[in-house]
Amino acid sequence: MLTRKQRDLLAFIHKRLQRDGVPPSFDEMRDALDLRSKSGIHRLITALEERGFIRRLAHRARAIEIVRLPEDMGGGPTAGFRPTVIDGDRPDRDLPSAIPVRIDAQELPVMGRIAAGVPIEAISEVSHHVAVPGQMLDRGGAHYALEVKGESMIDAGINDGDVVVIREQTTADDGDIVVALVEGQEATLKRFRRERGMICLEAANPAFETRILPQDKVKVQGRLVGLIRSY
Repeated sequence: MLTRKQRDLLAFIHKRLQRDGVPPSFDEMRDALDLRSKSGIHRLITALEERGFIRRLAHRARAIEIVRLPEDMGGGPTAGFRPTVIDGDRPDRDLPSAIPVRIDAQELPVMGRIAAGVPIEAISEVSHHVAVPGQMLDRGGAHYALEVKGESMIDAGINDGDVVVIREQTTADDGDIVVALVEGQEATLKRFRRERGMICLEAANPAFETRILPQDKVKVQGRLVGLIRSY
């Protein structure tokens, strides 16, 4: 059984993972649950992990994945678990019957590096390609990938050297993490927000200031839908 706060937090994490492809920050979780400190969030996260609903990934900043959901939230005892069968050298009679799971992947162009800090020149050339799981991509949309440079989005779980998967689009909702083209020549990865007729490009790191620009100086070039990290 989950407490109301535990259920609220699990639902919030699940919603943000589906929307942004990255988990919310502890500050965002604290604000969403109207708690006074992040220590309460730590206790809720630990409780959800102990009950097998989430898993914290080692050596990754604030990385959380949903393992399963309660049945009344669309999950079940095995929600989120999909076994993969790997061929081995043992006879088939020694193995239990199983159904292989097909994992679809798509090759996306990596369009160079995107600044998660001070903007860099607009990105236009393909440096290489990367294989991306099909379930990470939105249906009916074109996608590309970018390598992240800088640490201004670390509180959103996006680190220097990560590869972000971007859906091509020219519009964004408040709170979306977007690739923004600034004044036609600089590209940056930031959280998008409108305020009093201006566009705010917000970092997810208190060491970086929010940039506030006229609407005609900012063009959205895509929205973050996924992230790939190499070790």
